[in-house]
Amino acid sequence: QVQLVESGGGLVQAGGSLRLSCAASVRTFSEYAMAWFRQAPGKEREFVAAINWSGGRTYYADSVKGRFAISRDNAQSMVYLQMNSLKPEDTAVYYCAAGSEAFRLRDDGEYDHWGQGTQVTVSS
Repeated sequence: QVQLVESGGGLVQAGGSLRLSCAASVRTFSEYAMAWFRQAPGKEREFVAAINWSGGRTYYADSVKGRFAISRDNAQSMVYLQMNSLKPEDTAVYYCAAGSEAFRLRDDGEYDHWGQGTQVTVSS
């Protein structure tokens, strides 16, 4: 059983930064692709960023490219999302996801396990 616990969300002004963390309770963390998705009120869940098992490849939504950075620490079973230059439209619940056989890393259907989410609110 894989458990994912996100932290680091909060309220920040536009232009500010936040760093989200996701702690995974799994022995074989390095075998999982990891990703962040988000869901704003009244909208569908959308892809934000993903990272392959080794950390050697990263993928970003066009809306966050150049502002957000995903990283992972396989020794600590952690994945991070550094969010800079935040905008009000980044306001959403952010979810961490893990996929053991994920191939299309932008597709939420590729992920087997999800965290409970952490709220990010960006004020204008």
